Amino acid sequence: MKLCWLDVRNLDGARGAIIEEAVHQRIDGILADDTSAFEMLPPTVKRILFTGTRPLPEDLSGVDIVIADPAVHGQTAVLAAAHPEVEFGRFVEIIDAETLEQACSAARTERWSLLEFRDPTKIPLEIVIAAAAGSTGSIVTIAKDIEEAEIIFGVLEHGSDGVLLAPAAVGDPTSLKAAAQDRAGTLELVELEVTGVTHVGMGERACVDTCTYFREDEGILVGSHSKGMILCVSETHPLPYMPTRPFRVNAGAIMSYTLSAGDRTNYLSELVAGGKVLAVDVKGQTRLVTVGRVKIESRPLLSVDAIAPNGTWVNLILQDDWHVRVLGPGGVVLNSTELAPGDKVLGYLPVEDRHVGYPITEFCREQ
Repeated sequence: MKLCWLDVRNLDGARGAIIEEAVHQRIDGILADDTSAFEMLPPTVKRILFTGTRPLPEDLSGVDIVIADPAVHGQTAVLAAAHPEVEFGRFVEIIDAETLEQACSAARTERWSLLEFRDPTKIPLEIVIAAAAGSTGSIVTIAKDIEEAEIIFGVLEHGSDGVLLAPAAVGDPTSLKAAAQDRAGTLELVELEVTGVTHVGMGERACVDTCTYFREDEGILVGSHSKGMILCVSETHPLPYMPTRPFRVNAGAIMSYTLSAGDRTNYLSELVAGGKVLAVDVKGQTRLVTVGRVKIESRPLLSVDAIAPNGTWVNLILQDDWHVRVLGPGGVVLNSTELAPGDKVLGYLPVEDRHVGYPITEFCREQ
């Protein structure tokens, strides 16, 4: 799980409300330049002291982490020896090659590295993350807003271990936590048994073209109902009459559900360029990928019914064509037009019903 720190040093009237929201959202740490900001924090929230250019107080009781600037406060090893009850980290502002090397050194050796990059490019952060590979410390990068935080969390597919954000308003702690949680996770896939395949005539289907190369055992989950989906494979596998399109999933009819960020469902027809969709492999490992475009065209359609071991009925309507495929156990690629009762396909069974795409516990019947 990525770390979320909030910088409350420059908050005035809204400080109390934002700290209350941060606690409610289980933000990992509050960073301040005086210990008074920590008085009402529960033990679940790290108390992080960073005094900037001012000296450190002699009394560090009630502080969990101190971020030190070596030019102002001295070396972290010396500070840690004097205050063994506190964890120490190093602040580095990256403005040139020399300070970039300092950041790389800190990331390799320090328990905590708080990094501020003055230039908008993320290449220096990529270099630091690569330099820190295998180290046991944590890199926390300062973000100017939620949009930059989302980018920082995903740099080099690993991202910074955490983000420090100075919230501009109430709601920012919630948004930061959501950005941190929208990372890859794992879904529990199940084997579904096909019970019937029916030609249902013409309709609009959606091809989802992403900005990412899919792996051969990877696709997106699609289903006619929110409580059951089938894993549709990308066009990474050879076709007899056309080149492969490893960025594409010929997904299903436009009203079908798929998964996106934050366990939310979207209709295929809602996906747009720049949006997100959840890529899933046969082991249930997931990653968010960016949608490049969605192609909606009229095609003959095929309805596939399947049943889960717990009796849940699952339906998928997709294009009636041989090159449209789904995944079976072990990554077996199955052509949609050759599916027959008794075949096994991989699927996912969300527990909650949906309201405007969000999971909710309520009565809802889909048929």
